[in-house]
Amino acid sequence: MRILTGIQPSGKLHWGNYFGAMKSMFDLQEKGDIFMFIANYHAMTTVRDGAALREQTRDVALDYLACGLNPDKAVIYRQSDVPEVQELAWFLSCLTPMGLLERCHSYKDKMAHGFDATHGLFAYPVLMAADILMMNADLVPVGKDQKQHLEVTRDLAQKFNNAFGEIFKLPDAYIPDSVATIPGTDGQKMSKSYRNTIGLFEDAKAIKKKVMAIVTDSTPMEEPKEPEGNSIYELYKLFATPEEVAEMAANFRAGGYGYGHAKKALLEAYHRLFDPFRARREELAKDPDTLEDILKAGAVKARAAAAGTMEKVRAAVGL
Repeated sequence: MRILTGIQPSGKLHWGNYFGAMKSMFDLQEKGDIFMFIANYHAMTTVRDGAALREQTRDVALDYLACGLNPDKAVIYRQSDVPEVQELAWFLSCLTPMGLLERCHSYKDKMAHGFDATHGLFAYPVLMAADILMMNADLVPVGKDQKQHLEVTRDLAQKFNNAFGEIFKLPDAYIPDSVATIPGTDGQKMSKSYRNTIGLFEDAKAIKKKVMAIVTDSTPMEEPKEPEGNSIYELYKLFATPEEVAEMAANFRAGGYGYGHAKKALLEAYHRLFDPFRARREELAKDPDTLEDILKAGAVKARAAAAGTMEKVRAAVGL
């Protein structure tokens, strides 16, 4: 089984990235062939600074390796190191109905939040489909907000197969039930677009400030509170043990337990999980040559897989 996912280097990775897709990928490393790409082509829809894109691409690689991606078991590569993906995106574009893209909620959501209405942003799902189909992925760990794009990928694979013969397999989405949506500091979905994120490896003081600023209601500390749907509690469930989660829920419902207490517990749970990752990241950052070697080795493997796909595709379309 081949498992593929990608992440945009459009800013610092955050808690939503880790629990939405990263952790799933780490958990699946023992179950199949892992392909993980840094989606720097996709990031160009919002990043307009070349130096920033280059640095953020490196940061994503460091974050993934620090948090548990094993380059001996997984192929990690930059999207731009596999230029064949752009060629495949064009082939798929020639079969993509405009209405299919117009119905994509991610594009409409970004327009509602003030993003420029560019062709790149509009056609994002086609490039994503090329990323996935190029590597013949069986399973794609994605956040709930990306499920529709995976459905677009399946639609385009079927359209291509109907037109040119059975070339592509139809990939399945992998969305763990426990991480359907990660709340941000304002209660919305955690997203760089909404500026409500908590970074994986921000300065400890900055993380504390953001955690303590998570939006809550005005229920007095002494009154009972319903934990379900509470952003602090929902985040705590991601970091803490089942016993700790049950204890916090009981404390909320009993009364006399304030949001400040819960925020401190959340912060402690974060440090317990991420402090070892932080130490590992600091060591990796000291050796940029090794990091580059890992990415180049991944690119060689990814392009080998892409070459096999594109040979079939070009022959099928008549090139």
